[in-house]
Amino acid sequence: MGQFIQDLLTSHAGEKFRLHERWMNRQMVRVLKTIGYDRDYRRGAGAYLFDERDNKYLDLLSGWGVFALGRNHPVVNGAIKEVLESDLPNLVQMDVSLLSGLLAEELAKTTPGQGLEKVFFANSGTEAIEAALKLARYATRRERLIYCDHGFHGLTYGSLSLNDEITFRQGFGPVLPSCDSVPFNDLPALERALHAGDVAGFVVEPIQGKGVNIPDDGYLAEAKRLCEAHGTLFIADEIQTGLGRTGAMWAVEHWGVEPDMLVSAKALSGGQIPVGAVMSKRWIFDAVFDRMERAVVHGSTFGKNNAAMAAGLATLRVLQEENLVANAREIGDRLLADMAPFVDRYEFVHDVRGKGLMIALEFGPPKSLKLRASWAMLDKANKSLFSQLILVPLFKEHRVLAQVAGHGMHVIKLLPPLIIDESDADWIVSAFDEVIAGSHQVPGAIWSLGTSLAGHALAARR
Repeated sequence: MGQFIQDLLTSHAGEKFRLHERWMNRQMVRVLKTIGYDRDYRRGAGAYLFDERDNKYLDLLSGWGVFALGRNHPVVNGAIKEVLESDLPNLVQMDVSLLSGLLAEELAKTTPGQGLEKVFFANSGTEAIEAALKLARYATRRERLIYCDHGFHGLTYGSLSLNDEITFRQGFGPVLPSCDSVPFNDLPALERALHAGDVAGFVVEPIQGKGVNIPDDGYLAEAKRLCEAHGTLFIADEIQTGLGRTGAMWAVEHWGVEPDMLVSAKALSGGQIPVGAVMSKRWIFDAVFDRMERAVVHGSTFGKNNAAMAAGLATLRVLQEENLVANAREIGDRLLADMAPFVDRYEFVHDVRGKGLMIALEFGPPKSLKLRASWAMLDKANKSLFSQLILVPLFKEHRVLAQVAGHGMHVIKLLPPLIIDESDADWIVSAFDEVIAGSHQVPGAIWSLGTSLAGHALAARR
């Protein structure tokens, strides 16, 4: 067939927005065009994207964190290519595969402590969360599940049931029963929720992705102790925070916590193949898969496919050989140190926080009257508009791609690939510095954009 896919891409160049408007989610296309993100990317390499004119963009989204190694890492691509060219028997089903066993072994070696000895593979983060919920309920013979407000664990029904965000839940109910939220970082609230002794699992992100909310130093360790005291499983959702993102292999390591289950996805395959994993204590697996007739009581048809397993093995090797966990910690510390002065320098900047290369800039109402009036105008139209006032010129003028950390919040989140270097850090800091400085010039070019965005937001409500 020759270069079938390349021929298709060439013959249909420039048609992606038309195709998506016609056959897929046209509202997403409207969003991209409204904020000027409608670029025709042709190539991805490392931390960068390149458009049809070969302009280079620094990608601080990294596919919502999946490209921790950067795009098209040669070791990952080579592993996938090797699998495809080897004619291996794939997904035999009435068999067990060598590659999945090898990846399970290597993953278990990375986990905190010695207790996470069993691994279940799925196709995504949300599917891995679903598996963790089922395992927790069966192993404990309890029904209730506790999660934290502002948490995010996925969008399928079990995962959605652990999500208080109205934007995601509205119109999709009812969700799973017996799922209750507690405030993040609130130990008394967690203890009250656990007191009845009927909670199967407490599901928590060590650092919440929606807002990059970081717990107090003693929170997670004490939460684990409370769970143990009440017979509840402590389930760490490390779908976004894991595999080096925060400057440790797993974010729970910052606080010395060993979970009962640890959930991973996103970066696990280098971004190239959908994959998810649940790492669990042995007794939980033994309770669920306790006899031969229950060997297939939970599974995933594509979960252990050879390409994903090979990509996972390659990813773990790259993380170690290229010392990327340490790089995330060092470059992250440098970015936080360089951007922390923004809080005193600029009225709109209220906080700069993060760990490793999971970083947030939080904005809020300024003190001066002139700036407060402009802020109020945007805030009335849409709670996330001020962030777009920063993000749009950051993208258009500096070719830095980033986005907000969640609905209705004034927080921009940075999730760059773990491979970024000092020159990329310079690029990030100088771009944000210039754009934030421009946002304090009223009237000015940025506030002309603000008026336009506010108009679009108000029109969308009608």
